[in-house]
Amino acid sequence: MFLTAVLLTITLVLVIALLAGAAAAKLARLEGVGYPAALRQAAVTFGAVLTLAVAIAAALLGLSS
Repeated sequence: MFLTAVLLTITLVLVIALLAGAAAAKLARLEGVGYPAALRQAAVTFGAVLTLAVAIAAALLGLSS
């Protein structure tokens, strides 16, 4: 049961990170930015969401100990 919850949480975080990256790329393209810059913005956003998720998980793990 615990493993299922962990896998579902990881999947949800990855989907949210992908959606945030896609939205950042779309907004960058709407502003007239070229494809390489839009892709870089999407990658930075994807990394930021994953970093935030890891930081939150570490904080929650620290609180539970």
